[in-house]
Amino acid sequence: MSFPVTIVTSEQGVAGLRRPLEMLEAALVRAGLEIRRLGDDHDTDRHGMLANVARSSSAVLYTPHAGDPALDGFVQALRAHNDRVPILLFGEQLTARMIPSAVLSRIDGVVNAYEDTPDFLARKIHREVTHYLGRLAPPFFEALMRYANDGAYSWHCPGHSGGTAFLKSPVGTLFHEFFGENLLRADVCNAVEDLGQLLDHSGPIADSERLAAKTFRADHLFFVTNGTSTSNKIVWNSLVGPGDIVAVDRNCHKSVLHAIILTGAVPIYLMPTRNKAGIIGPIPRSEFTAASLQEKIEASPLITDKSRPIRLLTLTQSTYDGIIYRADELKRTLDGVVDALHFDEAWLPHASFHQLYEGMHGVANNRERTGRTVVYATQSTHKLLAGLSQASQILVQDTTGGHFDERVFAQAYRMHTSTSPQYAIIASCDVSAEMMAGKRGPALVEETITEAMEFRRTVIRVGAECAKTNDWWFGVWGPDTPPRTGLAERAEWELTADAGWHGFDRVDDGFTMLDPIKVTLTTPGLSVDGEFSGPGAPTVPGVVLARYLAEHGVVVEKTGLYSLFVLFTIGITKGRWNSLVAELHRFKSAYDGNAAIDRLMPELAAAFPEYAGRGLRELCEALHGTYRDADLAELTTAVYTEPVEQVTLPGEAWTAMAAGRVEHVPVEKLAGRTTAVLLTPYPPGIPLLVPGERISSSIVRFLRHEQVLAHRWPGFTGITHGVVEEPDGHRTVACLL
Repeated sequence: MSFPVTIVTSEQGVAGLRRPLEMLEAALVRAGLEIRRLGDDHDTDRHGMLANVARSSSAVLYTPHAGDPALDGFVQALRAHNDRVPILLFGEQLTARMIPSAVLSRIDGVVNAYEDTPDFLARKIHREVTHYLGRLAPPFFEALMRYANDGAYSWHCPGHSGGTAFLKSPVGTLFHEFFGENLLRADVCNAVEDLGQLLDHSGPIADSERLAAKTFRADHLFFVTNGTSTSNKIVWNSLVGPGDIVAVDRNCHKSVLHAIILTGAVPIYLMPTRNKAGIIGPIPRSEFTAASLQEKIEASPLITDKSRPIRLLTLTQSTYDGIIYRADELKRTLDGVVDALHFDEAWLPHASFHQLYEGMHGVANNRERTGRTVVYATQSTHKLLAGLSQASQILVQDTTGGHFDERVFAQAYRMHTSTSPQYAIIASCDVSAEMMAGKRGPALVEETITEAMEFRRTVIRVGAECAKTNDWWFGVWGPDTPPRTGLAERAEWELTADAGWHGFDRVDDGFTMLDPIKVTLTTPGLSVDGEFSGPGAPTVPGVVLARYLAEHGVVVEKTGLYSLFVLFTIGITKGRWNSLVAELHRFKSAYDGNAAIDRLMPELAAAFPEYAGRGLRELCEALHGTYRDADLAELTTAVYTEPVEQVTLPGEAWTAMAAGRVEHVPVEKLAGRTTAVLLTPYPPGIPLLVPGERISSSIVRFLRHEQVLAHRWPGFTGITHGVVEEPDGHRTVACLL
């Protein structure tokens, strides 16, 4: 592993101490340490230097003057990135009397040239390095590395036995070479007791979960290796049974709807707003009152006992487009109204670590507790933090009276967790939590917010420059961001009723905000109010830009009619988003010049030869005309916002399908029928209907238009999961008899 000793010098100071520095470096090499010097030959980028030092085993800072004010600033900035890496000062006759207290309190020692031999100083540094690296890994990851490096023969599953099975085959050898020895040696089963048990939360796994709970300010935290889809089901199966009333965000993730089916719950729905650009807005504050929830219960044809309490309320926090609610207010409002409150924070694991999100995330032990309602949060650490795919976690904040039943929760956890979990995913849960501990988490999140803000400001600035010559450019959905530097201000990102940028017709002041790191890049052709651009105006359907970017090495998270969703995570760099801006410029030039599709997107042209020879602008204008003629903005809004008729319980509808008591009905004959499956258009991947609900004429019109688009514009249309393409070319949906 490469954790060099980084020696940070300045051009001013190197000349006088070059020989002692060289002697120290030679001694460090003799001691078996790798070294790296920063700042010798040119002015090193400050941010890059800090990031390099934070990834070192220690930092030796040369200071020509102990009282240099720049030293204090550099040490403080370094500690903001890493509060544990050893920092030592190097100079001539440095003493505590000369060094400012602010610096002394943040360093680990002083190295004076000429006082001791270089080899002794190297041993001193080696001791600091050894101590630091020895405490670097969190408990489970440390145990896993120790086991994988031990060299013990494996007599348990998996059958590849630490990777040796792959080496008996040419293709297996290719697999082994690609993934590497360490990953395969660390792929073990639950027979290795030294690593602890995920199903029982014992050993090093339990130690790491306790540390992570402290980092995320939760009473309990449980690692999950099957994604937040499984985390959601664990929470639900620990609380909900057949006939229980549950309240659910209508635009929730499909895993929550699967949980309704699995548990036999009776749902009532919280209805969000939506603008005509297809962006999901917030649920109004009034939907969360006890009176409003009771009205929904009274109106439900599926609830016979109207006096039953609401067992669980689940809220998507944040939404797919970045809207987050004031969680503290909801906890106060719903305390005692529902037995349990579940925040699906798949897209919000970073919120605990920055003041911008204070009070906007579900679990925080430094905030007021509920008295009767247990609070859960499920988070995808693989989405915005550093977990591997499927890395997730469940956070619990108990009530003041202790209503969380860990015994029941443990049974639900075992029901949904594999007895053969992937240990690399567990380790990534462990490591991603440890990366956020101390000052490192806030520094990483602040850096992410800053990069997102810089990207937004760049897009806005270029747009303003283009507007001066009546030229077109892209936009970003969100509040106007002045051309300044620095962090976002909370007030700017809170949604208000009088703001025109969001396009929602119902917004409560002081209740929701847009997370600035969730960036929706808008393309010309459609306003948030649903107005399509007329003939002659620039028009760029989102799916065309997404297809172009994909062929040029840029894959976005989600595509709308005239928008792309760009996710800023702790892994985003300046180089990455600047490359995206450069690619947008290239697309604009190609559009303005009506570049040939076969030259611009050769993979598309090869897959669909009918596009070869067409121009990019010509293609965009024709597809835009199809959208406009069908008024697709109005249609896609209507199918998500119109009232839903519940016919039977979701669980009962699913059971009927599994038993074969369904009919596969052609799309054109679906109106009035009851679906037995989830109908989920991709993009954006949000269910239209739940099993047991009536299919409206608007939904039939949407599905028929989707079929027309697929025929007319192959390669530029989505699909609706639940709709089956039959061998005879008909598209059908399973409906109840």
